[in-house]
Amino acid sequence: MKRLESNCSSELDGFETIEDGLYAIEYDRIDDVLMALDGLKINYSKGLWQGGLSQTSTIESMFDLKELITRFRQRETVEYIQEGNFICHLQPIIDLKQNSIYGYESLLRSADPSKQIHPGKLFEVANETGLHSFLDQRARQAAIVTRLGQIEVGVKSFINFLPSTIYNPEFCLRHTFQIVEKYGIDPSDLVFEVVETEKIDDVEHLKRVLETYKRQGMKVALDDVGSGFATIEMLQLLQPDIVKIDRSYVQNCDYDEQNQAFLEKVRHISHNLGIKVLAEGIERKEELLYCRDIGIDYVQGFYIGKPSLHAAIPDLNELVGI
Repeated sequence: MKRLESNCSSELDGFETIEDGLYAIEYDRIDDVLMALDGLKINYSKGLWQGGLSQTSTIESMFDLKELITRFRQRETVEYIQEGNFICHLQPIIDLKQNSIYGYESLLRSADPSKQIHPGKLFEVANETGLHSFLDQRARQAAIVTRLGQIEVGVKSFINFLPSTIYNPEFCLRHTFQIVEKYGIDPSDLVFEVVETEKIDDVEHLKRVLETYKRQGMKVALDDVGSGFATIEMLQLLQPDIVKIDRSYVQNCDYDEQNQAFLEKVRHISHNLGIKVLAEGIERKEELLYCRDIGIDYVQGFYIGKPSLHAAIPDLNELVGI
């Protein structure tokens, strides 16, 4: 028998009144709780709840009602976020000037073949249940550990992160820095890349996060850069090491004049500021050759290599037709 308690300003039908504003319900099955919660006619934001997260979990915490219901309904995904094993698949990134492997982007995957939950689903549920910071931390750790025995010293690991999960950079990133030190990884081989760049509202906060990484000797990149972040002022303020141009601007760049103009604009601005440029989403040889010819530094995409469990080394001479 488990017990669920709530501090709520509304009276809750079917719940035992402990004292004014404090209610409780005892349950054996999660479905019983969901039926009780579904019957409540209160504002989701008014309730704070404390109780077990699942029939097997012993974790206790406080949640608002909407978050709690989502945790119960998505309990299998929540339990995997908390306790499941993660690995990363690796997608190669090549240096067009050196005609060599520059790095690999680390993409989160489940290590359990029977639990193949799409990363988008994981982060969606994590965001709805207050676990996005926890999952983001686990994803960073999985990416760092995946390097071991696979990626040579000097070859970069691109690791995605969500700035919104890092409310205090020095505190929130401490665990990540400890993992790097524990495994003896050269910090300069890690590139932490901001995902969902276009959704960033607090640019000053993002700047503090990037500066925290850089003080540790790591590199930083802006992912999916579109026109809003392709300005001299924005790039001067954030000072990333690398900007990754969104695939929508790379597609058909060998003949699409608008995409050509955008690519050359970003390359011109970035290089004047000492920032390298990476074009992602390369799916055709012609796109790769165009990027090389206009001076783009790095490229990645299915034409170069799909994400895989092991760090594949593409035949670079074949890719560029040498």
